[in-house]
Amino acid sequence: MENKMLELLKTRRSVRKYLPAQIEPEKLDAILEAGTYAPTGMGRQSPVIVAVESPENRQTVQELNCLARGGNGDPYYGAPVILLVLADPAIGTCVEDGSCVLATMMQAAHALGLSSCWIHGEREMFELPEGKAFLRKLGLPESLRGVGSLALGYGEGPAPQPKERKKEYIVRA
Repeated sequence: MENKMLELLKTRRSVRKYLPAQIEPEKLDAILEAGTYAPTGMGRQSPVIVAVESPENRQTVQELNCLARGGNGDPYYGAPVILLVLADPAIGTCVEDGSCVLATMMQAAHALGLSSCWIHGEREMFELPEGKAFLRKLGLPESLRGVGSLALGYGEGPAPQPKERKKEYIVRA
């Protein structure tokens, strides 16, 4: 079956090397807006999306991720924008809601010719005192739970090829 949306779903890949070129504001706005239309449990819209664009805040987020995960270097692969997704833990579907937001934004980015990679560690980052301080700096509640983030930008080089799908991926009952 031919369908543009299905083709986009099949061709999006995680990219781990980015050009330094900034994302056009209208493209970033479209990706962020798409995230707000992701499904959420009972329509409660528990997630909050933080678009990290300034070099200072990007450095802070990079250091928080390294601190939380025990790494060093740039866990966001040089992407010029980091999209953090946090959610209200008082809502029972907060992780699922945030995951839907991340997936929706990855597909929107791909549809607009941008690359992305889901990065982990946000839950641990925002449990740290330094993570809570960053949330306060942004005027956000310290109680938010980190769900994940996206490295976002123009990928450098060709996109990775998909792995063959496993045979037992689908079971019909």
